[in-house]
Amino acid sequence: MNDVANWKVPKWIFLISDVLLLALAYFIVWKSPHPIGKWEIIACFASAALGTMIGTLPFILDYRAMGNALEVNALGAVAEKIQNLEKLAAQISSATNQWAGVQETVQGNSDKTVAVTKEIADRMAEEIRLFSEFMKKMNDSEKATLRLEVEKMRRGELEWLQVLVNILDHVFALHTAAMRSGDVKFAAPITTFQNACRDTARRLGLMPFAAEPDKPFDAERHQVAGSKEMPPAGAVVAETVGSGYTFQGRLLRPALVRLRDGNAPAETQPPKPASAAPPVPEKAGDGFSLESPE
Repeated sequence: MNDVANWKVPKWIFLISDVLLLALAYFIVWKSPHPIGKWEIIACFASAALGTMIGTLPFILDYRAMGNALEVNALGAVAEKIQNLEKLAAQISSATNQWAGVQETVQGNSDKTVAVTKEIADRMAEEIRLFSEFMKKMNDSEKATLRLEVEKMRRGELEWLQVLVNILDHVFALHTAAMRSGDVKFAAPITTFQNACRDTARRLGLMPFAAEPDKPFDAERHQVAGSKEMPPAGAVVAETVGSGYTFQGRLLRPALVRLRDGNAPAETQPPKPASAAPPVPEKAGDGFSLESPE
């Protein structure tokens, strides 16, 4: 039943029957008087038709048997596949049960892991908070220390600026007195000494300057010596009695000047003779106080 190609209906019996029926039809035609009658023709056709049916009958039986065999084989294959499906379903059910067990195990481990992770995160957050507070305290302490150091440096800078300005003021007063003496041999080394002192001060950023004679009075860079009142418009500088200073490009003190006659305001102090040396300012110059450059 499974080997469809070798399972066939024997055909020789049907073929012999077919040949005999055809021979019977031929015999009827041969022995019947001619022309052949109606019944002889019917007998011949019936014999031939019956022979044809008998000749084709084994092939029809083979076809039906093969169809039945194929159906049976197909049903067997289907039944085998169904059995395989049942086995597969059993395996899937077993795998599902195992997966459920794995999920339960994993869920338990996950809960433990989450709890441990949360505890670690809490500890890390606490450590970070403590570390941030410690760093903040350290930063505040360092800022306070740096602020104190900066204030000390500014005070020290102000002090040495005041000392340096006082020295340069005394040198300027000495140079002015030497120039007014009229002794060139005496004034020349004083001039050289003043230039050397100013070059040294320039290296530190302190730049002394003087007002040029016969130039208009500049209220931003000049101040009238012995008076804090503003001179009238068009006032002209006669001479410089005290150097002005800039420190690192910023004005530190304006130059002290005397104006031409008729332009000077009323002096608050009595005038001194022209031959007298200019006064040496105290604490960085004639009423001026140095402030720390910001």
